[in-house]
Amino acid sequence: MPSHPILRSALTTLLAIAGSASGLFAQSATTPATTFKFQFGAGKAAAGYTLVAPAAAYSKDTGYGFEPGTNLSVVTGDNPDPLQAAAVTSANPFSFSVAVPEGNYRVTVTLGDPKAESTVTVKAETRRLMLEHLHTDAGKFITRTFTVNVRGPKISTGGEVNLDSREMNLTTHEAISRSWDERLTLSFSDAHPALAALEIKKVDDAITLFILGDSTVTDQPGNGSWGQMAPRWFKAGVAVANHAESGETLKGFLKERRWDKVLDSIKPGDYVLIEFGTNDSKNHGPQNIYPNQDFAETYAPADTTYKELLRQFVADTKKKGGIPLIASPSARRGEDGTRPASLAAYATAAMEAAKELGVPGINLNAMGLDLNVALGADAGKQFADGTHHVEYGAYLQSKCIVLGIRQAGIPLAQFIVDDFGDFDPKHPTPTPANFVNPPDNTRGGGGGRGAGRGGARAAGAAAPATPAPAN
Repeated sequence: MPSHPILRSALTTLLAIAGSASGLFAQSATTPATTFKFQFGAGKAAAGYTLVAPAAAYSKDTGYGFEPGTNLSVVTGDNPDPLQAAAVTSANPFSFSVAVPEGNYRVTVTLGDPKAESTVTVKAETRRLMLEHLHTDAGKFITRTFTVNVRGPKISTGGEVNLDSREMNLTTHEAISRSWDERLTLSFSDAHPALAALEIKKVDDAITLFILGDSTVTDQPGNGSWGQMAPRWFKAGVAVANHAESGETLKGFLKERRWDKVLDSIKPGDYVLIEFGTNDSKNHGPQNIYPNQDFAETYAPADTTYKELLRQFVADTKKKGGIPLIASPSARRGEDGTRPASLAAYATAAMEAAKELGVPGINLNAMGLDLNVALGADAGKQFADGTHHVEYGAYLQSKCIVLGIRQAGIPLAQFIVDDFGDFDPKHPTPTPANFVNPPDNTRGGGGGRGAGRGGARAAGAAAPATPAPAN
């Protein structure tokens, strides 16, 4: 250190500045990024954008890239705007992933092909429907914005969700479901999907709609559920966080710490939509998601334990400043009101609990019966088996849920998209003949990243010969 006081003071100041800068660099190196701008295709990247080539496969090193199984090509044009000068496209569905911390993300996509017409449907995570059938003429582009919820199993107060074998590799402890892997995945499909640019930004002011339920609600890797279709009907200010899982019950949600995870994430003004009953009604038999469990352990009689647990979930939600909603369980195939529905006791109990607790109630069971009657001979085209829906039925069920939200007159209804229109379960639209949900790229069990699951079956196709799992 120099002996001269002025030199010594100057050197001390420089060292302090250097130390501060070093700390900033270290922080930036360890703090995960939460804002991204990607440009796809060829040419020179626009200011602030990262140019992504069609062969850029996802890697942990870059933290972004296309998922395996895609064969992309680049189309270029002469548009002076670099974000509309090129696009990547494929004859098959393709997916792009970005590693992000847990939270809600506002996503803006620029869609279109510089030289051909394009039609794109966009899904997020495990096949959550975000945008459908967006058409552009050759050389034309559109931008659309929506919000996606990304989560991992850890709970801030300690521990984590007890994920099942459809969600996590129980040997390696690695998430195999896109619903839990702490990266944001977007999938592009339809007649001619073309992607030009993508912006992703973490937002803290979005309203989160948390969904709780079972296999009729969860983000299914195949067929469909209403929870999976629900994001389609909300504007960018709302993120749908679907925590439902196959085989679940109210008791199971507590035991496996799924409810702890939701409570850990709720902020004042968020919504919690609760729909159980299908599995709570089972009082015996092995639980095929958690093989060491028997349904006798999670059985909840409709008039007693089931209603008591609903009261607990509602009270817990309110303590966190959230707004609870209760939905009755879905009606099943062949139920049309001519005889008591199989889950009638739970549907009644759910609506009674909502009334007693002064919270909005959505009678999905009654609306499902109306759908079955209205569709007549086509009613079976909603279902994969006696309980679960194909994508067509899930689409209608999601519209019933959104109708219930609108009828409740709650602030969340302000975020319903303009093209939802007027929906009436007694006169449902679309019909099976004019509903198309494009197939997805091949996926593994639980919506995971392995191979093995084919594309989604068209809505009007015959139900599979082998019934889907009972939960």
